Amino acid sequence: MDILIVGVGGQGTLLASRVLGKYALDCGFDVKLSEVHGMAQRGGSVMTYVRIGEKIASPIIDEGGADLILAFEKLEALRYAHFLKESGEILYSTQEIMPMPVVTGAAEYPEGIENKLKGTGIDALSLAVKAGNTKAANSVMLGALCKKLGLDREKFENALLSSIPQKTVEMNKAAFALGYEAV
Repeated sequence: MDILIVGVGGQGTLLASRVLGKYALDCGFDVKLSEVHGMAQRGGSVMTYVRIGEKIASPIIDEGGADLILAFEKLEALRYAHFLKESGEILYSTQEIMPMPVVTGAAEYPEGIENKLKGTGIDALSLAVKAGNTKAANSVMLGALCKKLGLDREKFENALLSSIPQKTVEMNKAAFALGYEAV
């Protein structure tokens, strides 16, 4: 399975890829990850390839090769939709983060993105707030991904909880559960 995880710097996309990789390893699969950082620390685009299988040689997913795109921001989902296979699907957060050209007035945030995406939108930001912190939106999306792919919930949640600081465990458990139920 080839999964592309995309978002904006600071949204937790890299943590999400590591959690998914840990889960796959725990299930006995070979995993390759590759991270591409734009101006991530300045709110730029971040993309991570996650390839899971019996024997994976390369971490790179070609355009038109992703089984699933997990997008932490709506415009990022649209920006990388060309990586999706014909039979693939996008699971995306409906959150909108304005890129710098929009902030400066040089461009407008595109309207109607949901109509252009072949996938499922999750209001991850609102669910994260309900769980206790906006930073838990990535855990919401991981819960949604777990359900969407029919993965072992307990094992996937354990991969998440073992990858985060102990003081955030309860909040992330709640966020994961809310994301799981949202699908």
